[in-house]
Amino acid sequence: MRDNHYLTVLRPPRATFPGDATPAEAAAIDRHFDYLKRLLADGVLVLAGRTEDASMGLVVFKAADEASARAVMEADPAIRAGVFKGTLYPYRLALLAGSGQSL
Repeated sequence: MRDNHYLTVLRPPRATFPGDATPAEAAAIDRHFDYLKRLLADGVLVLAGRTEDASMGLVVFKAADEASARAVMEADPAIRAGVFKGTLYPYRLALLAGSGQSL
């Protein structure tokens, strides 16, 4: 059985972010990064990153179904704190470096 993959697109609160992040926002981002590292260690996270201009971030991860995926997205500390807005999409992972095969 194939893994179900999901994509979360993260949007910052304003175009000047993170350069003008408040201390509370910066703390939420630190917790966000720790959360992603835990997902990676647990084998849930496939990839995460952001554009150079920080206009958006992407998180690709595994989940059993959409409800589970939504729970993973909504548990992100930066989303819970209202720092990021997240949009969830079912995602079909077709090629992955290092996997040696089409997925």
